[in-house]
Amino acid sequence: MSDLPSNDPVPGDPRTCDAIEHVIIPRARDLGGFEVRRALPATERQMVGPFIFFDQMGPAEFLLTGGIDVRPHPHIGLATVTYLFEGEIFHRDSLGTALPIRPGELNLMTAGRGIVHSERETTEAKTRTRRMFGIQAWAALPKENEEDAPAFEHFGIDDLPRIEGEGKRVRVIMGDAYGRRSPAGFPHPSFYAEAVLAPGAVLPLDPDYDERAVYVASGEIDIAGTTFGAGRLLVFRPGDRISILALSNARLMLLGGEPMDGPRHIWWNFVSSSKDRIDAAKADWRAGKYPVVPGDDKEFIPLPG
Repeated sequence: MSDLPSNDPVPGDPRTCDAIEHVIIPRARDLGGFEVRRALPATERQMVGPFIFFDQMGPAEFLLTGGIDVRPHPHIGLATVTYLFEGEIFHRDSLGTALPIRPGELNLMTAGRGIVHSERETTEAKTRTRRMFGIQAWAALPKENEEDAPAFEHFGIDDLPRIEGEGKRVRVIMGDAYGRRSPAGFPHPSFYAEAVLAPGAVLPLDPDYDERAVYVASGEIDIAGTTFGAGRLLVFRPGDRISILALSNARLMLLGGEPMDGPRHIWWNFVSSSKDRIDAAKADWRAGKYPVVPGDDKEFIPLPG
C-alpha cells in the first residue's frame, strides 16, 4: 500500500480534486428492453484492483414477457460477483448449483479453470410485472489461482456485515472495509461494498488500498465541490483520504484493492494472463468439452464468430 502524505479533505475542498484520476462514463447497451451499462474495462482503465468488468443491470421494469434470459455460457480465470438492489435472478451452473439471488445477497462464482452457468428468471416470476436493478462485476484471479477448481458461494442478506449510523448504511460484500470483513473469500487483497446515503451524509474513503473507485448507482454526490450524478465511475489516485457528500438519497458501490499481478487478456467471457489459454478455452467450448448445466442443458450460447 502507498503511504503518501495528504491532508484530510472536507466536502468542497478544491485541493482534493486532484485525487480523482478518471471519471468513466459507462457504455450503454440495450438487450431487448433491458439496459446494461459497462464501466469496466474502459479506455481509461482496464482494472481497479482485481475488478476487470463492471456492469450495471437496469433499472428496468419487465412486463409479462422479456426479462433476464442468459443461456449457459463458459468462463475461465475470473470470479463473477453478482449483487442486486431490486429483482431476482435464478442461477444454475455446471457444479449443480440452482438457486435464486435476491436484493442484498451475494453470488460469488469462481470460474478458475472453467465453469458454465446460466442466469434466467423463473416461469413464476414472468407471470407478474417486476423490476430489475443490480451490478455484476468480474474479478480477475491472480495468476497462481487462474487454474483453480471452479467453486460457487452464496451469501444471504444476514451473512454480509452491515454498518449503520449518521445517515449511512454500508454493506461489506467482499474483502475488508470500515473495519469489517466479508465472509466471501477471494485470493487477492480487495474490497467491495454498497453504501446507501441520506442527503447530507458524509462517507469517508480511506487510502487502505492503492486502487479505489466509487460507482454512483443512483443519486448525486459531491467530492471537492464537484457534483457527480448516477452512472459515473470515479477512480481515485492512491494515498488521498476522500470524503463523499450525498446531495440526495444516493446508492454507491465502493470497489478496489491492490494492483493485480499484470494486465489481463479479455475475450468474450474468458479472462486470462495468457493469450494461449484463451485460445484453448475457445477451442474447448467449440468442441463441447465443457461440462453441462444440470437442469439447463438444452441450450447454450455459441462461440462468437
